[in-house]
Amino acid sequence: QVQLVESGGGLVQAGGSLKLSCATSGLTFNRCTMGWFRQAPGKEREFVAAISWSGGNTPYADSVKGRFTISRDNVKNTVYLQMNSLKPEDTSVYYCAADRYMLPVRTDPKMYDYWGQGTQVTVSS
Repeated sequence: QVQLVESGGGLVQAGGSLKLSCATSGLTFNRCTMGWFRQAPGKEREFVAAISWSGGNTPYADSVKGRFTISRDNVKNTVYLQMNSLKPEDTSVYYCAADRYMLPVRTDPKMYDYWGQGTQVTVSS
């Protein structure tokens, strides 16, 4: 059974930082592309960042480029999202997802096979 469990969300002031983690099980993790997405109330789920199986390819949404960093640990089967210089518009539920295809690194949420339950990130102004 595949499981993705996010943690690390919470309430932070604008300009602050949070680090999200997504622990996985039941996957051949080191053969999966991993992604982070977010969804605010009344909006569609949007791409935030993704990372290839090796960590060598890491596309980002323009809105987070330079502020967020995605990384992975293929021993711990965990993917991370370091979020710095947070803004109120980053407030959302953040989801991690796994794409069983190693390449190419995809940014369309419809291409991802497995999803976590989400973790709330709230940035106050």
